[in-house]
Amino acid sequence: MRTDEEMGRLEAELGGVRPPASFAGLDAGEVAVLADALRDERARRAGGLNEAAEEALRLVPALARGAVRKVLFR
Repeated sequence: MRTDEEMGRLEAELGGVRPPASFAGLDAGEVAVLADALRDERARRAGGLNEAAEEALRLVPALARGAVRKVLFR
C-alpha cells in the first residue's frame, strides 16, 4: 500500500510535477525504488556535467581559468 508520503517524495524528485495517474497502482516499495533511482541518476548526471566542465576549462589559458570558472560557476 502506498502512502501520500512516498508519492510526495516521488513528486519532489520529479521537480514538483505530479506523477502520472498510472503510478497510483504502484505500492510503497515500488514508489520508493523509483524515487531513489531518479535521485541517483540526477546525481550521476551532475557529476558527469562537472567533469565535462572541468575538461572544457583545460582549453582556456591557465592564467584566465580562475576568472572563467568564477563567471561560469558563481
